[in-house]
Amino acid sequence: MDKTHLNNTPILVTGCAGFIGFHVTKKLLELGCFVVGYDNVNDYYAVSLKEARLSELKRVSSAESGSFTFTRADLADKSALEAVFTEHSPQIVIHLAAQAGVRYSLENPDAYVQSNLVGFANILECCRHNKVKHLLYASSSSVYGSNKKLPFAVEDRVDNPISLYAATKKSNELMAHTYSHLFKLPTTGLRFFTVYGPWGRPDMAYFLFLNTIFSGNPIKVFNNGDMMRDFTYVEDVVKSILALIDKSVSLTASGAEVPYKVYNVGNNHPEKLLDFIALLEEFSGKKATMEFLPLPESDVLSTFADINDLIQDTGVKPETPLRVGLERFVKWWMDYNNISVKEKCL
Repeated sequence: MDKTHLNNTPILVTGCAGFIGFHVTKKLLELGCFVVGYDNVNDYYAVSLKEARLSELKRVSSAESGSFTFTRADLADKSALEAVFTEHSPQIVIHLAAQAGVRYSLENPDAYVQSNLVGFANILECCRHNKVKHLLYASSSSVYGSNKKLPFAVEDRVDNPISLYAATKKSNELMAHTYSHLFKLPTTGLRFFTVYGPWGRPDMAYFLFLNTIFSGNPIKVFNNGDMMRDFTYVEDVVKSILALIDKSVSLTASGAEVPYKVYNVGNNHPEKLLDFIALLEEFSGKKATMEFLPLPESDVLSTFADINDLIQDTGVKPETPLRVGLERFVKWWMDYNNISVKEKCL
């Protein structure tokens, strides 16, 4: 993937200590880019994992031709964000920072308002006033809410979110469209579908399941395991984002040319949750004990991405098989936790 033309272009990646942000930053550094990282390194999950990601980014930066500078600050701190734009003048912004988690939004809604709404408004304002060439931002498959039609297509109505997290992500898309319309700011929204892989988020099912399996406790399986998810390997997500950086986004809306686009970023191949668990058992060498629970109000039965637009506009098709991606994750998880093959088989 040739991105040498970006080598002298400052690229701001928010959420660089997070899962997807880490992988995007790492790839950009390997390609020789100048990356400005921004993250508040909050304690929503283990700070030690976020610090380990940052250490890895610094190592990659020193080993490769790319350059990495990092600001530890909150998105809601507008003065701190403005200072980064003033100092580095980023031309591309890849906004991946957010308060994540569907169920946590039931417990701490204020965190979602501050990060996902106030923080995103600050990003839009900084991009507007600093003439940013392209803003790419994380949305989510959760915006489809209780939609029954499968696969989910970007043309579908998304007016029925079933979690505050989903509502904030849909709000981001509306806010982005407004700035694209009023100020001609090019924006691209990325509706991610259940991203997984090495260096992943501990609050995600695959990470939780593996932690719980090795602790000897039963894993919580909702709706008797009768759920389907469009699991998307993180390297496929990175390829999609990098392919979209240079894309000119325009969409005719209300008779005006608006530089705004939204894409589904998914594997286009839903998997049964029980098959997913079986693969974790196979690669970990551990048998899972399952506790079956009802489906939470904030969860959906199935996700399935229609990615025709992504393929048509970029030529990129996420297609890493679940078996391949999960095996890589389990290997990373065992290395990260210093678990040997002998221990695994006990």
